[in-house]
Parts: sequence; structure tokens; C-alpha cells
Amino acid sequence: MSAPTPARRPGEFRPDARFAWCVTGSGHMIEESIDLALQLPDVDMFLSAAGEEVLPLYGWPIARLREHFRVMRDNSASSVPVGMLYEGLYHTVVIAPATSNTVAKCALGISDTLPTNLYAQAGKQCVPGIVFACDTEPTVITQSPHDWVELRPRAIELENVERLARIEHTTVARSLDELRGALTQRLTTLGLAWNTSSS
Repeated sequence: MSAPTPARRPGEFRPDARFAWCVTGSGHMIEESIDLALQLPDVDMFLSAAGEEVLPLYGWPIARLREHFRVMRDNSASSVPVGMLYEGLYHTVVIAPATSNTVAKCALGISDTLPTNLYAQAGKQCVPGIVFACDTEPTVITQSPHDWVELRPRAIELENVERLARIEHTTVARSLDELRGALTQRLTTLGLAWNTSSS
């Protein structure tokens, strides 16, 4: 018996397809990342359990997020919302900001959270992924909920960023400017534009 023909081929998406924006448990540039998400057209927000814990510390509780985005929470073992990728509902997956834990999992093909599962399945569907990695320099200055702190990523974290950058359908952003640049390029490819204002 022959295999059935899929409803759509990898890389194809619906005319009303959206951005899938994933938030993990990092506070690094989280407010700036959310600001970029607010400026994009048609964004759904996907939260890891850690992301859901961290966001309120930076002024973004679930209720406020829902004023701007459709929000998917990591509350099923099989990451049920990922199925929307198979329906062609998302043309781009963004993980911003991405913790070193998330980067390592994505780089090694581990998908046990909603964001990592979405990233893995997007790759299998030839849907581009943009990952804003936090630990990309020998010294990183980042904002905690109460203060600025200096971090010194280990060699393993830096290696995982490079490993991730070699995976197909993946763009790694190492700074906020690179994230904006990658998003601008994706918008251009899709024939879309930044929103002129955000609230």
C-alpha cells in the first residue's frame, strides 16, 4: 500500500500564515525582543514553562501578552500547538531570546519544550527558524530583574551557538541588531513590512 500524499509540501504555508515567536527563560534583551515582536504583522507567542515564569519579572504577565498576541503555553507533554505547523499556519519560527539551554537543545536535536519542539518540527517542514542566542561573546552584560550582571559564557555555550548556526533552515542572531536584520530580511522575502507603530 502506498503512502498517502500530504496535504501540503514542506516549505508551503497558507496565505494567512503567521510568525511563531517563542520565549524561553532568559531575561537577556527580553523587553527589546518583545518590542520587535510587537512591530511584526501577525504574531503568535509560544512560551516555555521557564519563559512563562520569567516574563512577569520584566512586566509581561500572561494577561498583558494576550492584549497583543495569541499565546500558547507549554502545558502538554506532546506540545500539541506544534501541530499548527503541519497545517501551514506559520511561515517563520523565532526564538528570542533563547537561553543557552534552549540553544544547546536545538543544536543537538533535543525537543522537550514547546519552543524546542516547534523549532525542530519547523526544520522538518523547511520553515525558517531565527534564533536570538544570548551567550555569544566571551563577556555578556545582561539585565536581571533587579540589576545588570556580567556573565562569562563557557566554551561549550559558544560552541553550541556555532553548532546551531550550521543547521539547515536556521539563522542565528548574535545581537539585537542581527535579530532585527534577520527579521527584516524575512519580511522582505515574504513581501511584508514592519508595522509603522506598536502599542
